Amino acid sequence: QVQLVESGGGLVQPGGSLRLSCAASGFTLDHYNIGWFRQAPGKEREGVSCISIYDSTYYADSVKGRFTISRDNAKNTVYLQMNSLKPEDTAVYYCAADFPKADKRLCVAPYDYWGQGTQVTVSS
Repeated sequence: QVQLVESGGGLVQPGGSLRLSCAASGFTLDHYNIGWFRQAPGKEREGVSCISIYDSTYYADSVKGRFTISRDNAKNTVYLQMNSLKPEDTAVYYCAADFPKADKRLCVAPYDYWGQGTQVTVSS
């Protein structure tokens, strides 16, 4: 059974840090492009950061220099390190996996598999 499970969300003050984890089961993550997406109340889902099977990365302009995506193939897990968090980063964060497809941009939905999401709240 294919499954993606996110963890690491929570409440943090502005300027703080969180590390999200996305653990995969039922398939091997390094065969897939992996993305972190987020959706805030009343807003559309957006691609935050993605990593390809070749380890090329994408970051949304709003998180460049603050977020870092990485993968640990031995643990079949992808991480999103989030530093200098801002209130506007508040959202449900989703991990997703996509088997590489020709002519498909890296961090654009739809993706093949999705996790259930983890809430990140940045507030004082």
